[in-house]
Amino acid sequence: MVFLRSRSGTDRSHVLWVHELDSGNEWAAGDPEALLGAAGEDLSPEERARRERAREGSAGVVGYAADAEQRTAAFALSGRLFTTDLQRPGGARELAVPGPVIDPRPSPDGARVAYAAGGALRVVDADGGGDRALAEPDGPEVVWGLAEFVAAEEMDRHRGHWWSPDGTRLLVARVDEAPVNRWWIADPANPGSRPAEVAYPAAGTPNADVTLWVVGLDGSRREVEWDRAAFPYLAVVRWQAAAPGGRPLLLVQSRDQREQRYLAVDPESGATEVLHEERDPTWFDLVPGVPAWTGDGRMVRVSDEGDRRHVTVDGVDVSGPGLHVRAVLDVGDRDVLFTASAAEGAESKEAIGEVHVHRAALSGGGGAARVSEGRGVHTAVRGGGNLVLLSSAPDRAGAAARVFREAEPEKPVAEIASLAEAPGIAARPSYGFAGARRLPAAVLLPTGYDEARDGLLPVLMDPYGGPHGQRVTAAQNPFLVSQWFADQGFAVVVADGRGTPGRSPSWEKSIAFAMAERSLQDQVDAVQALSERYPLDLARVGIRGWSYGGYLAALAVLRRPDVFRAAVAGAPVTDFRLYDTHYTERYLGLPEERPEVYRDHDLAEDAGGLERPLMLIHGMADDNVVVAHTLRLSSALLAAGRPHTVLPLSGVTHMTPQAQVAENLLLLQVDFLRRSLSS
Repeated sequence: MVFLRSRSGTDRSHVLWVHELDSGNEWAAGDPEALLGAAGEDLSPEERARRERAREGSAGVVGYAADAEQRTAAFALSGRLFTTDLQRPGGARELAVPGPVIDPRPSPDGARVAYAAGGALRVVDADGGGDRALAEPDGPEVVWGLAEFVAAEEMDRHRGHWWSPDGTRLLVARVDEAPVNRWWIADPANPGSRPAEVAYPAAGTPNADVTLWVVGLDGSRREVEWDRAAFPYLAVVRWQAAAPGGRPLLLVQSRDQREQRYLAVDPESGATEVLHEERDPTWFDLVPGVPAWTGDGRMVRVSDEGDRRHVTVDGVDVSGPGLHVRAVLDVGDRDVLFTASAAEGAESKEAIGEVHVHRAALSGGGGAARVSEGRGVHTAVRGGGNLVLLSSAPDRAGAAARVFREAEPEKPVAEIASLAEAPGIAARPSYGFAGARRLPAAVLLPTGYDEARDGLLPVLMDPYGGPHGQRVTAAQNPFLVSQWFADQGFAVVVADGRGTPGRSPSWEKSIAFAMAERSLQDQVDAVQALSERYPLDLARVGIRGWSYGGYLAALAVLRRPDVFRAAVAGAPVTDFRLYDTHYTERYLGLPEERPEVYRDHDLAEDAGGLERPLMLIHGMADDNVVVAHTLRLSSALLAAGRPHTVLPLSGVTHMTPQAQVAENLLLLQVDFLRRSLSS
């Protein structure tokens, strides 16, 4: 088993480890401290941007790739390329290549390593010889082998090159950012430094021009052809050993994401065949793990039909009723492994927030069998006749990684040790449904709370509340900060409203063109309904959130001051015309076609009505939700004569990974909320 883990819970630097199942031995196959020495890490701007898109806050070996037999792995440290022998300790070595290196990947046979550097896609022999560029930039804004901004930020596609199963060629993305508008991210705390130039495709503006090429080790190159005018988004690329005729699979989408095509590529000519085309009146969500081939050449995809999201094999439903599929984990010889939560209508209070691993026969007909047991959030990795089950639970911190033999699934044969620190706090969420729409919710009360002694509590709503962000989960760690706030004297309410994932396609898509109205109404409904069962003082309700949650928090005090008495809005999207194409246009349409929708979602339009305390927090180095969002809202509030608080964070991005910053932010928020809700 090969995995990443830090040496302790106070060390943020990841090490690449190998665990032998037969002996139980573990060793470090890639140790940043040993390989870099006292110099430590020095990240390139390209690598920092890649980690920001991936929300990667760790250090050291944060990603790796291996050959088909798991004999050799490759990874980058400080822009330098390293390979390591996974069969024996002490096998790590550096390959002297041009840098800074990003996303190195061994060929399936382990003979070579492909990597991106300096805008080019390069390849080097496993022994360090023969380094050469397979594709070099042919324009000042061209990059080969990396994902463009919206693919990495919104489509969960963080790659830009894929090896063929025989290791003789690659599919390589060519990204031309010349059409994309340029923004400038300055560091006001250091006026002597130049602003960073960012190619940012804001809603309604041009995207990068993305093409895909078959690039051979022999120097050959041919473009993959599809109707890019109608389907400009390259959402998924997959080249499996099981591909019939050696054909890769693509999933491409229209700009409005209401149409998508599944394509098979002829690697000899670059021509594509449309295997399936579908249309949706609202949009298509991208589901991890699909499309994929079965070993006998059938296509596996996830389909939304009849308000169900299920796994299909050549169009035949194999996952069965009662499940809302979240991701496809693996397609085997006889079955497909996937994660799912209970479909809307099949949910129970006891199963709120659960995600389980299931398997279904490729032949279909029998429905799915659950693999994971026990209340929690589960996922899995499968290979070599083994299954690694990763499980989080609401009654324990962290996650457990247990290894099973697929032939003997009754008991684990190993467990990968977690070295995480005990958090020093135990979250105690009380789960339930709230209101007529049965909103999944969790309530956290202070440790040692006594209703007879303490009476009604001031309320802190702590949502994300928007697409892609499920907060009410059957796991301990996501509630630790909420419990910390509860222990400061609040009743904390976490509620997932319409648009959040995990229930049904109609639930997720019901916010089309009306995110603001419906997200906010569901938070109002949740706190009012829960006050009938919990000691919530509805005269003292505050709300906090980050990103979409920050937008929702500011929206709450601007539009519903009758309910919300104070808000802390972190990195809020205040004007969706300043947010990216793939996300924003999916939910709100194009700005030029629906200007009224964008106006309705623009917080500055409500600035004159602010009558409650509002704290705005924003990282000045944020290149995702740029600080202009907060500054424009603040300017509108000032023009309207409305007092408010702005907390700028110098040098901080959208993630705020700095521990000291994160800790002090919590303390400042608590102080603000206590003062604002004191009467």
